[in-house]
Amino acid sequence: MMQSPDDSSLDLARQALRAEGDAVRALADRLDASFDRAVRLIADGRGRVVVSGMGKAGLVGRKIAATFSSTGTPALFLHPGEAFHGDLGVVARGDVALILSNSGETDEINRLLPSLRQLGAALVAVTRSPESTLAKACDVTLPLGEIAEADPLGLAPTTSTTAMLALGDALAICVHRRRGFTREQYAFFHPGGDLGRQFVRVREVMRSGDRNPVVRETASIQEAMLAITRARAGAVCVIDAAGALAGFFTDGDLRRLLQAGGERRLGEAIGSVMTKKPTTIGPDRYAAEAVAILRGKKIDELPVVDAAGRPVGMLDVQDLLDAGLV
Repeated sequence: MMQSPDDSSLDLARQALRAEGDAVRALADRLDASFDRAVRLIADGRGRVVVSGMGKAGLVGRKIAATFSSTGTPALFLHPGEAFHGDLGVVARGDVALILSNSGETDEINRLLPSLRQLGAALVAVTRSPESTLAKACDVTLPLGEIAEADPLGLAPTTSTTAMLALGDALAICVHRRRGFTREQYAFFHPGGDLGRQFVRVREVMRSGDRNPVVRETASIQEAMLAITRARAGAVCVIDAAGALAGFFTDGDLRRLLQAGGERRLGEAIGSVMTKKPTTIGPDRYAAEAVAILRGKKIDELPVVDAAGRPVGMLDVQDLLDAGLV
């Protein structure tokens, strides 16, 4: 028999979530010109974002660095302790160091600052008070303000780390917008899974060269059949004298022709039985658009043509299946 939730636990959980939400909303109201300076410092520079923090702030820092990297701004996480044992070598002139510390008085962090400055990095602090040691040593400070932790003891980093993470997200978002980061670029950094598949171009999955059979409209039906067989394809593109697509002929068309007693017509020109003005797609369109066309038309092959109407490839539903696009 399932036990009902402890009402006191539910109340405490709701209080914690509300406290963290209130802290993020308060942080939004607290933003000022220093935030814009930090955005410009990162977005207009040519270096990387080097994120650093100790303890829970360090864990938040790893996620912030990952968010920057995935949105087109090269970033890495530098552990303050490891920095003094060789990892300082990752920092280069022109980098922006994003330093996270709620108190602004963390020894490992503040010991790191002179070295970062000497290496030529600009310093941005995310900390509670602009009067802290960390804030006073940095070029730009993004103050979190006084934040009461959601932990009933008021000790475990909870609300403060949520606010820190949200501020890092806001910073990364504003930087990538200032840099003109696009959906296509985002997909490039996320080639796996559904997101990457949304941005695959037709040219990346189409059949081309010897795998894309093409015959002239004066070729016989039998010659078109041989071209399909050699390419191990399911259709053939038919071109006119100028090389533009004139029609399309599929193995389904062939079956229907034979079922209608068309064996005696195999010597006729393919132009007499091809589908004229077939549906086509361009090589720079998204493969997802091609999938929608195939589904909507209930067809298995789609000719790919360039701007001049010349066939440059063919999409086969089996290839799209193999690529995980269907």
